[in-house]
Amino acid sequence: MFYRLSVLFLALLGAPSALACGPDTDCLLGDRYYRIAMPEDHDGATPVGAIIFAHGYRGSAQGVMRNMNMRRMVSDMGLALIAVKSAGPDWDIPGVPSAMDSTGAAEMAYFEEVVADATARFAVDPQRIMMSGFSAGGMVTWELACNRPDLFAGFAPVSGTFWQGPPESCAAPASVIHIHGTEDRTVPLSGREIAETKQGDVAEVLGMYRADGDFGVIETGDALNDLTCERQSNVDGNVLEFCTFPGGHSFRRSFLSYAWDRLSVAGKV
Repeated sequence: MFYRLSVLFLALLGAPSALACGPDTDCLLGDRYYRIAMPEDHDGATPVGAIIFAHGYRGSAQGVMRNMNMRRMVSDMGLALIAVKSAGPDWDIPGVPSAMDSTGAAEMAYFEEVVADATARFAVDPQRIMMSGFSAGGMVTWELACNRPDLFAGFAPVSGTFWQGPPESCAAPASVIHIHGTEDRTVPLSGREIAETKQGDVAEVLGMYRADGDFGVIETGDALNDLTCERQSNVDGNVLEFCTFPGGHSFRRSFLSYAWDRLSVAGKV
């Protein structure tokens, strides 16, 4: 009996990785969590940048991590992929149908905890984190860009924006790369009514952010594959891009690499 207990004790001491969190196990934050995949063959010490990705309605961190093509691409970029999880089926943000009176404060606090925990527990550089998300995840990404602009190096919302139109103003502007399908019927560019609320109009949101951030002349140019983008910058070096692609409510992993590259060119990551 003593021998068996000793072996078990030594095994537990020698296997901390079995108790650690990662792509297949939850990194607990009270009653919330996230998952993380560090770059393949990472040495555990060298600081790397990261992409935090917020899932769509009824999505999950597990579902994000099951996208092996996206994980492989982010790893090949030398970055960590952090998958976050809403407390319920949707993100708790102002105007969302499931919580019309939400202030979004609980969700903002959750993302602050994720960044603090991930940068303390793993070799993630807090100055090189891009926030992104698809659909409802794009909506919470816009909320973060407006309310916590200093928490991330830049933002890449895909096919999602504020509920009920843009707020009156945002905090100091950050860099935002917004990507959206021209034929999106789930989250149309002009928004749509759902129950007692309404999805925001992307043009109105960009107009608000453009004015708040004092972004300059719009430049157009070819981008990755079939993306067509309008680009602006301001005196602080922030960039604002609006990119569209011919198609509906869909996500491609290449959107993440494009947004990261644009932030890199701007000197943000």
